[in-house]
Amino acid sequence: MTNTGTRTQDMVYIAMGAVLISVCSWISIPTAVPFTMQTFAVFLTVGLLGGKRGLLSVLVYLLLGVIGIPVYSGFRSGAGMLFGNTGGYFLGFILTALLMWLMERIPGNRTVVLGCSMVLGLLVCYLFGTLWFMTVYAGNGEKAGLAAVLGWCVFPFIIPDLIKITLALFLVRRLKRYVI
Repeated sequence: MTNTGTRTQDMVYIAMGAVLISVCSWISIPTAVPFTMQTFAVFLTVGLLGGKRGLLSVLVYLLLGVIGIPVYSGFRSGAGMLFGNTGGYFLGFILTALLMWLMERIPGNRTVVLGCSMVLGLLVCYLFGTLWFMTVYAGNGEKAGLAAVLGWCVFPFIIPDLIKITLALFLVRRLKRYVI
């Protein structure tokens, strides 16, 4: 395949990854921090496409929302979503993809490494998102301790997110051979 063909193929995969994340964000149970399938889509996209194309898919997804295309949960959009209380979790997707990309270089059982990178990426996303939430929440004149914020933003999501990781790992193993 020519270099132009490879770039075109990469752009198509990146666009498909951004669309997958968008569609999965619409699958939502509204709460203070909505239950969505976004994290599943991020894990699946980076797992299937690799770190570089996966990270670019996440960036395209976020940029689509910033420019006003309703790709976020609840069919919302706008830069305000990234700068609001839960914006740190969106930006945490970038850190998750970066961490997964870095861990691609680790030799050994690829499934184990990928699974570990997903779990560590999730922890980084939780950490960044929680710190962001606390900072923005305090900036709005509200007070909440770490335990309260973890109770709103992390603890209810741990089991669903581990199920999403398991599903993403299963699908990556089944579908990886079809992605060039």
